[in-house]
Amino acid sequence: MQQHRETAVFGGGCFWCLEAVFQQIKGILSVTSGYAGGTMENPNYRVVCEGDTGHAEVVRIEFDSSVISYRELLEIFFSSHDPTTPNRQGNDVGEQYRSIILYTSEAQKKIAEAYIQELTVMGVFPNKIVTQVQPLGKFYEAEAYHQDYYNKNPDQPYCQLVISPKLAKLRSRHSKLLKAPRR
Repeated sequence: MQQHRETAVFGGGCFWCLEAVFQQIKGILSVTSGYAGGTMENPNYRVVCEGDTGHAEVVRIEFDSSVISYRELLEIFFSSHDPTTPNRQGNDVGEQYRSIILYTSEAQKKIAEAYIQELTVMGVFPNKIVTQVQPLGKFYEAEAYHQDYYNKNPDQPYCQLVISPKLAKLRSRHSKLLKAPRR
């Protein structure tokens, strides 16, 4: 079967969380933590955390669309964070933690907007969805110590208290989309 490589970029709180979630999914070729959605060139973690760059913590997901669809990625994204809290996910507060979809094509934009409309009509969330849908400008890769963070630091308190429960929720809601466990 021929691989159909596409890119999706999502922000929904700390990038460590989304990175750990999407690394578990069939058809995901790579997940890279980074910064996007703002105006500052060459941002780093320190300045993004100050909240003046306009950038969000995001993940760039390279996926095989012959294995998993963009819509399925959106389903995972919306079930992995709270898209109704502006500039906040749990204890992480600031515009760098906002819910954002940075589309790479007009087709992705249409799919994302239609899916948000569907969630709204169905009343899936008790509050209004505030997820921004914007074209992807430049993606800036985060520092090396942010990459593959959960797998390298599973016993770190943030990983145990925040990421591990998200992964448990992922396993219960999206079991059919999970990669086979490593042996």
